[in-house]
Amino acid sequence: MVIAVAIFYGVVALILLATQRLRSRSGERVQAAAFLGPSLLLIGIGLLYPAGVTIYDSFFGGSVFTKEFVAFDNYQRLFTDSNQLEVLRNTLFWVVLTPLLSTAIGLLYAVLVDRASFEKFAKALLFLPMAISMVGASIIWKFVYDFRSGQGSETVQIGLLNQVLQWLGLEPYNFLLNGPWNTLFLIVILVWIQAGFAMTLLSASIKAIPEDIVEAARLDGVSGWKMFRHITVPSIRPTLIVVLTTITIATLKVFDIVQTATGGNFGTSVLAYEFYRQYFIAGNQGLAAAIAVVIFVLVMPIVIYNVRQMRKLEAR
Repeated sequence: MVIAVAIFYGVVALILLATQRLRSRSGERVQAAAFLGPSLLLIGIGLLYPAGVTIYDSFFGGSVFTKEFVAFDNYQRLFTDSNQLEVLRNTLFWVVLTPLLSTAIGLLYAVLVDRASFEKFAKALLFLPMAISMVGASIIWKFVYDFRSGQGSETVQIGLLNQVLQWLGLEPYNFLLNGPWNTLFLIVILVWIQAGFAMTLLSASIKAIPEDIVEAARLDGVSGWKMFRHITVPSIRPTLIVVLTTITIATLKVFDIVQTATGGNFGTSVLAYEFYRQYFIAGNQGLAAAIAVVIFVLVMPIVIYNVRQMRKLEAR
């Protein structure tokens, strides 16, 4: 860290020494270019070049040593092959359900505990999973979903949910084996993690609602559900958008949970995991590159929309 900081200050000092005598308008442009140049160079090397290579590789098949041009075959396979269609379906479930459920739970929780005597403790409980890595959370939930095969009530179930089912006189269920429900049970893990994030941002936004607006609404006889619908939600709409888009982007990149809980088996693979499997296990780098491009294309509209919303807020 010390070396990196020293290099940074050294580069800045060199730029200042080289451009300090440039006082004209053109000199200011040279000085600006001197400061922006290193940043643009690093962006080009670290972002633009890898993106270009990935798009280029998506039009080729085979491994690194046996590349052959296949045009759009990788994309065609991604949208026609039954296994890949299953991956896309699972990804759709993740992208639709996770942001909606996480935001809904976080918003409901933030509203219910707002200004309660135990507010800090209640919020800490929901936020705690955010401190756990996705791998750690997946291992915890694997124990919750654990299934032990056997007949009758003599089989000891160490999984929390199956033990509860056994106490209720019901048959144990293999939560991570049977699709498509196993995908929904994996989604629960990410919702458990992200609900605390949603609650934190939305709670802060609710507290930032001007008190005069709330008081005026109460004087008009607005309370309960109408207060939530007509005052709270419109007032925190920008934060809702930020929370939804942030969780959506995180969901599109989900890998740890699938890898740890099921290893992508039993019909639970998603785009991010399929990219890893095709590139590092199957050696099909062309298809892996096509998957990466699709993830990029799916993320870009969300990012652009989020940026536009932030600019609108700044313009107000």
